[in-house]
Amino acid sequence: MKSAVEILSPTRVRLTIDAPFADLEPHFAKAYKEIASKVSIPGFRKGKIPAALIDQRVGRAVVLDEAINIALPQLYISAAQEHDVRVLGRPEVDIKELVDNEKLSFTVEVDVRPKLELPNLDGIKLTVDAVEITDAEIDEQVESLRIRFGTLTTVEKKVENGDFVSLNLIARVNGEVVDGGTANNISYEVGSDKMLPRLDDALQGMNAGETKTFQTELFGGEPGSGGEVGDVEVTLNAVKKRELPALDDSFAALASEFETLDELRADFKTRLERVKALEQGAQARDLLVEELLAKVEIPIPESYVLAETEEHLKGEGRESDDAHRAEVDSDLRKSLKNNFLLDAIVDQEKVEVGEEELSEFIVRTSMRYGMAPDQFANEVAKAGQLSSLVADVARSKALAVVLGRAAIVDKNGKSVDIEALRPQLQK
Repeated sequence: MKSAVEILSPTRVRLTIDAPFADLEPHFAKAYKEIASKVSIPGFRKGKIPAALIDQRVGRAVVLDEAINIALPQLYISAAQEHDVRVLGRPEVDIKELVDNEKLSFTVEVDVRPKLELPNLDGIKLTVDAVEITDAEIDEQVESLRIRFGTLTTVEKKVENGDFVSLNLIARVNGEVVDGGTANNISYEVGSDKMLPRLDDALQGMNAGETKTFQTELFGGEPGSGGEVGDVEVTLNAVKKRELPALDDSFAALASEFETLDELRADFKTRLERVKALEQGAQARDLLVEELLAKVEIPIPESYVLAETEEHLKGEGRESDDAHRAEVDSDLRKSLKNNFLLDAIVDQEKVEVGEEELSEFIVRTSMRYGMAPDQFANEVAKAGQLSSLVADVARSKALAVVLGRAAIVDKNGKSVDIEALRPQLQK
């Protein structure tokens, strides 16, 4: 097989492939076998029909068509690998010449990942937020812990924001109770706006034992969002006030392993510092990508974006939703630019992914999906996404390499040791 590549644009190429029939013999063997398994000829078992008889009864043209359909993808992939062409999307094939028992000539036009010119990746200067912990932030953590140890006490009073209540709810549409529209003894914090729209307004001023009906959108989430309007009957069972423990050393001993409130606050400060240090690392990573994206010209394969956007919208049944189309198009362009950039860094830095690194990534990712690592790996392989997984690991590793060579300081001018954060950032 002979092949050549022609650059049509930074994101599209044309491959010209000439294959003598000697290269097609294995594909003809598969074609005859495939046809033999489908046709019935008296006197012969399926799959055992001689090639000559298939040519006679079915036709040589059918065999040629089957063999070429089998051969084209493999010839195309071999040519792409030979010329280091990283394809995107579906190829457009044009058969130029087919002479039986002599040769097959065809061209393939396809979108490709562009080759980028990267700037100097050494010593890129990045400025991140400083790690500064305020007393207010520590107070918030202590108060959150204090609330966890609070108790609810029933009181006789009219409902107001901040109260905790026990409710019964019945939802109706056109006078009929909706499916699943009844709930009893629901605990709810008034003013949190975490249940039905207008519920908080309806509860204001109610006393235990009272019932009120209000109109709301049952399934829309927010007023004006198009949900079905219905009537909700709310019965107030009880009003409760949260009583918090005194903020002293006894509370610290009760709620933690520390003896004093000062020790508890010091521990919260250490934890917050650790969180903000990790945020520095994540911020540096984002800033690095932003800076490189601004410096590098990254062409986008328009036909690929159009095809992928159309397929996405079709899958959702939203082909006529122009606003969503614009959103999908924009997100896809951002994703492609980011991936093209990181892939270029992978190539330049000669980043490779080891089996152990891939396994660690699979374990971490499987935990996010609540799956066992083996199950997750099998699902990925079944979906044909293993190469994408390897690419993700390589991109992350490449970015870490460049980040490790960057000059990172916080807004106070203090140097940030990104290497010390790397194990946590990779989790």
